[in-house]
Amino acid sequence: MKTPSQAVARHRTAMARSSLSRPVDFALTDNILAPGRTFFDYGCGRGDDLRALSALGYSVSGWDPGHRPAAAKDVADVVNLGYVVNVIEDPVERLETIRTAWCLTQTVLVVSGRLVWEARNLVGRRLADGIITQSGTFQKFYEQDELASWIERALGTKPVAAAPGIFYVFRNDADQQQFLANRVHTYRPRLRIDPHVTYEQHQELLAPLLNFLTMHGRQPRPGELTVEHECKIKAEFHSLGRAMNLIYKVTDDAHWEKVRIQCQSELTVYCALSRFGNRPRFSQLGAGLQRDIRTHFQTYKNVTTQGDRLLASCGNAMMVLMAARHAGVGKQTPSALYVHRNALAELPPLLQVYEGCARVLCGSTPSANMVKLSVVKPQVSFLTYPNFERNAHPTLASAITVNLRHLTVDWRDYSQSANPPLLHRKEEFVSDEDPRRRLYHTLTRAEINAGLYEHPEHIGTLKGWQQMLRSAGKVVRGHRLYNWP
Repeated sequence: MKTPSQAVARHRTAMARSSLSRPVDFALTDNILAPGRTFFDYGCGRGDDLRALSALGYSVSGWDPGHRPAAAKDVADVVNLGYVVNVIEDPVERLETIRTAWCLTQTVLVVSGRLVWEARNLVGRRLADGIITQSGTFQKFYEQDELASWIERALGTKPVAAAPGIFYVFRNDADQQQFLANRVHTYRPRLRIDPHVTYEQHQELLAPLLNFLTMHGRQPRPGELTVEHECKIKAEFHSLGRAMNLIYKVTDDAHWEKVRIQCQSELTVYCALSRFGNRPRFSQLGAGLQRDIRTHFQTYKNVTTQGDRLLASCGNAMMVLMAARHAGVGKQTPSALYVHRNALAELPPLLQVYEGCARVLCGSTPSANMVKLSVVKPQVSFLTYPNFERNAHPTLASAITVNLRHLTVDWRDYSQSANPPLLHRKEEFVSDEDPRRRLYHTLTRAEINAGLYEHPEHIGTLKGWQQMLRSAGKVVRGHRLYNWP
């Protein structure tokens, strides 16, 4: 990165933060910045991320042309190029910068930039492919797909969307594929364990083995459990096989059959989504993922063939509609299926791929707790309803909408709206296993009995719902309906 010119005050873009920046926060949450990995911040600004990570015990360093120009540019496992490519007005220098950061990267490069929706209320004048703000800084705003394509052209490697405006670029194919496999929604049926003295005596010792069997649906190979756990289990039971026999003795065979089916479904969804970009060869997968595939499908071709069929079905509007209408979870409307995030793993595999296609484009949206799967056009929306659990009728704060036909990602803010959309019948959105589902259902029955749902066209927004409550002389406190005092 060259020394900032007099015309563009790049140093003013460095924000003072009291918490981690979004890209670094995502890298921690996604286990990209795992314990033991080194971290270098290319364009670290005032160094707030460096101080926070250092306090967490990470080995960190950083360089910035305005605030740390004399610092060394260190090679590191994880390199962060956080909101740098959007503040460089020279496209050639912008390209040089990301390539330099890539050369320093040993494992994962984290690249972030500002998206077009952030410019809606920004005042400035045009300069090259961006604008000069009133404070004299330059900002280049990207479409999500535009930023992904630019990164791929610059580095010759397809990035993975971590979140809107944030991408990971992996050095190693196996690391990338394991990350993508881990992003597939997982669901496991509840496990009932029969009373057994020996098992109860060794329950804590057997927990890592039980967790592995539950997640992979197969026996662990040497090295897949920690050496410490494996040695302790063998010391007590003489072999992993005997320990597993005890687990199978106190559990139901039908449970493990359900786990096997679920593992197959998740691997199929992963392989369907691996079509985005260049699907890896089997040899490019990590050893654990290879073993999962061999156990549940015998060959890589078997699972990729099923994955391709699923992906093709997502392009068939009638198949999507039929899958949505026969889904065992979620709320049906004429135009969409709405599902709470705790029930996404219970969707049919086709709909999981449909939702996964949208996440391939936009990445994760942690604040979103509801997903809207359109059945009238290829579109998925990630909706944020703050305080969903506590508020009987939460209102919509924001929506990120991914159009799969046009490959666009858009954001709408409802947080300042005086009359935002509002939810009813919360029990219909969540999993059957949600512990609060009965509470939601009880409130819905009370509201139906009070006649509050007789005109659904009037109650879909906050003001309409409040007016209906006033007209009926009712008030909702917590998740109970009362007569107005």
